[in-house]
Amino acid sequence: MSNDQQYPYDPRGSQDPHGSHGGSYDHDHHDPYGQSYQQDPNVTQSWEGQTWDTQYQPTVHSAPHAQPSQPVPSAQHAPYGHQQGAPLGPGSHPLPPEAPVPPLAHEPTAAVAEAVAPVAGEPAYGAPTTGGNTRITDAQRARAEGRSPIIPPGIQPAGLTAVLGLLLAAAGATGSPYVLLLPLVLLQAVTAAGWFRLNGMWPARQGIALAFAGGVAADAALLIVGREHAPAAIVGTLGVWVLLILVLQLRSHATADERMHGLMATVASAALTIVAAGYLAPESDALVVGGVAVAAATVARALPLPGAASVFVALLAATGAGIAAGGAVGAGSGGALLGLGAGVGALVGLRAASYDYPSRFVHMTAGVALPLTAAAPIVYLLGRALV
Repeated sequence: MSNDQQYPYDPRGSQDPHGSHGGSYDHDHHDPYGQSYQQDPNVTQSWEGQTWDTQYQPTVHSAPHAQPSQPVPSAQHAPYGHQQGAPLGPGSHPLPPEAPVPPLAHEPTAAVAEAVAPVAGEPAYGAPTTGGNTRITDAQRARAEGRSPIIPPGIQPAGLTAVLGLLLAAAGATGSPYVLLLPLVLLQAVTAAGWFRLNGMWPARQGIALAFAGGVAADAALLIVGREHAPAAIVGTLGVWVLLILVLQLRSHATADERMHGLMATVASAALTIVAAGYLAPESDALVVGGVAVAAATVARALPLPGAASVFVALLAATGAGIAAGGAVGAGSGGALLGLGAGVGALVGLRAASYDYPSRFVHMTAGVALPLTAAAPIVYLLGRALV
C-alpha cells in the first residue's frame, strides 16, 4: 500500500490556526474510519516547541481529554488586542474584559486650569500635581494665577543683615580701617555670589571670583590713597574691572545671547562689590549711624505687616535708629536724615533680592548683602554732607 493510501489527506493540517508556528498532529492519529496508524518517519515533521505569537494567549494546562476552546466572541466583545477573525489557540482563553475607569472625585478647579494654561510666547508645561511639578516654576504659576512673584527674604536673612550691619558699625567705631576690613570683605564675598545666583547664573565661579577680586582691589586702593580720594579710587577700580570683563567676554566661545547675559551680570556684580568698598570712605560716626539704621530697617521690614505699613515702619525704625546712634556718637541732628537715607537704601536692596521667587540660597546671600551694599554710597554721601 502506498503512502497516499496509508495516510489519507487530513484537511485539518491546512487549517491549523498557527500555521507553521503552531503544533503538529499527535504522533498517534486516527483516520475517519477508526483505523490507527503511526506517522511515517520519512515525512517532514513540523516544529512542536513553543514559538513567539503576536497575540496574547496564555496557555492553560488542562486534562489530557480537554475540550476544544470556545468559539471566538463577536467583534464588539472581542478582548483588547485580539484581531477580528483571528481564532484563539488550543488551550487558550480570551483576556477578561477591561474594567471601566472610575470618574474623578472632583473636577480640577478653575485656578489650576488657568495655571496650567501656557502663557503666550512661553513653552507649555505639564499639569501641576499635589506632589509638585518640576517643569513649571513657582514664578510662572504665580503669574498664571495673577499673584505677585515677589517674596521678601524673611526674618532669618534680616537677622543676618542686622548682625553684619552692627559688626560694620562696631568696627567703624574703632576708627581702624584694618579692623573694618574683616566684615567688609565678608560683605563683598556674599554680594558677588548672591548677585550671580539672583540672575539665574550658577555655577559662575569665574564671574564670582572676578567680582570679588574687584572689591578687594577697591579696598586696597582706598587704603593706599586714603579716604580723601575715595571716589577716584572706586571709579578707577570700576573702570579697570569693566575693561577686564569685556576682554574676558570677548574670549568666550558662548553664543551672543549668553555672552551678553554674562557680561551684564558680571559688570553689575563687580560694580556692587566695588561700591561696597565705600564703607571705608566715610567718617566713623557716619558709619556707625548707617550700620545701625540699615540693621533696624531690615528687621522692621521683615515683620508680618501689610506692604505699605511695612515700608513706613521700616523707614520710621531707620530714622529712630539714626537719631539714637547719632546722639550716641555726637552726630547731632544729622543722624536722623542719615538714618532715613540708609533705610531707603536698605529697602532698595531688599526689593532687588526679593524678585521672581528667588531660592533660599539667594535669600541667604543677596538677601543678606544687598541691603548693606545698596546703602553704602548713601552713607558715604550723606555722611560727608551731614556729619
